[in-house]
Amino acid sequence: MKNTQLNHQQHQPKLIRNPVCLLLNDFESPANVGSIFRIADAFGIEKIYLTGITPVPPNRKMMRTSRATEKFVSYQYSERAVETINDLKSQDYKIISLEITSSSRDIRTLSLSSEDKVCLILGAENEGVNSQLLALSDETIHIPMLGENSSINVAVAGAIAVFEIIS
Repeated sequence: MKNTQLNHQQHQPKLIRNPVCLLLNDFESPANVGSIFRIADAFGIEKIYLTGITPVPPNRKMMRTSRATEKFVSYQYSERAVETINDLKSQDYKIISLEITSSSRDIRTLSLSSEDKVCLILGAENEGVNSQLLALSDETIHIPMLGENSSINVAVAGAIAVFEIIS
């Protein structure tokens, strides 16, 4: 059989929703938010929470990157991330921050059961996850950096983390 690339019409989505949500706090780049919407759609994320100064749809720069996935992925805006996290905790979500800290664990050691509901917190591009949100987290994980730099783009990091969480 010849290996040929499928076009958009040939792709048949599975439309799976995983019990995972993302909380984006104080993102500044609409392009990063749009990328997160695409990632959420690709990996069957149930909802995105946009908090603080994070841009919300409709936003032309965001929508250019999201490729219309903001129409398919559920999202909600709240000014205060703390209130959103406390609400998710009351619904038995495990709150996990993605950040390199003095006590963060390698993402590859993360152990979740298939029944776990997870909220992954992604922080601002330059500042990361703030200390108040880290304190509310049940766990903090990081992606090992093998080069000179200590970080990668937040959307790329989010994609890696989501893949690890749902796998």
